Amino acid sequence: MKAIVQDQYGGPERLRLAEVGTPIPSHGEVLVRVRAAALNAADWHLMRGDPYVMRAAMGLSRPGRRIRGRDLAGEVVDVGPGVTDFDKGDEVFADAGDAQGAFAEFVCVPQRFAAPKPAHLTFAEAAALPLAGATALVCLRESGLTGGQQALINGASGGVGTFAVQIATASGAAVTAVCSGRNADLVAGLGADHVIDYTIDDFTRSPRRYDVILDLVGNRRLRDLLRLLTPSGTLVLSGGGVSTGGSLAGPMPLFVRAKLLAPFLRGRRLITPTPSPSRETLDELRRLTESGQVTPAIDRTFPLAETAAAIRYLETEHARAKVILTV
Repeated sequence: MKAIVQDQYGGPERLRLAEVGTPIPSHGEVLVRVRAAALNAADWHLMRGDPYVMRAAMGLSRPGRRIRGRDLAGEVVDVGPGVTDFDKGDEVFADAGDAQGAFAEFVCVPQRFAAPKPAHLTFAEAAALPLAGATALVCLRESGLTGGQQALINGASGGVGTFAVQIATASGAAVTAVCSGRNADLVAGLGADHVIDYTIDDFTRSPRRYDVILDLVGNRRLRDLLRLLTPSGTLVLSGGGVSTGGSLAGPMPLFVRAKLLAPFLRGRRLITPTPSPSRETLDELRRLTESGQVTPAIDRTFPLAETAAAIRYLETEHARAKVILTV
């Protein structure tokens, strides 16, 4: 099969299209013919081996996994022993998890990390859902956001942000989206009640207070974000870091400070959710799309052979919403 492989850490130039063996599903796994795969910030982190402190888990001198990619949609072409949820021919969407491998014609996925594809979505739209959608869903669920509350989303036009705007709006919250001015129409169309253009206004100087702040960028001081909370508000940190590579710890110091500070906030909360792939989360995302409350927003699609160009676009062109590979 054809796959995008990587043998050394580095930029998109390290990625190449190659012929590799088609995987064989193990116990509890399904073999999926990939029709579309989504890019995530996690892909360039792994591609570059950034931050360095994570290489103990990713591979010290080179990537432990040669094929990038977590999010995918396609058709089941084979099932391993013990698979009871899927049959050959089923259309699914899935998060391959730490095993990765979605940037290829075929990938094996544990059945517990896959779900039936929403019938009304294209493969590209379904592939956009798993990691970004789950991150938005879990972060807002753990924040306790409810109808009538005020929510601010920093990084609202990105992959996770576009889902977060829709999920927060569906909960009945009033949503303030922080993004560049060129993406104002996008987030407003997804349901944001207010849009702050960070190239013009510093949202941390606003007199407004929020019940929930979801920070997906990691470029603000904790004290500035906490100051914007109501007395019982919640600050949620998720993601962050820049794609230039070469950082020692990336956004990790921010998360460490958050963990240390959280017990001393007197009524306010500071949380750092870590979503994991699960059938339950995928099923909830499917229900949200089927109800019309969430629609995946796609910026651009690239063919598999142009994965390097797709990641370069994601890194350098401030891509909005999701970038998708078609296979």
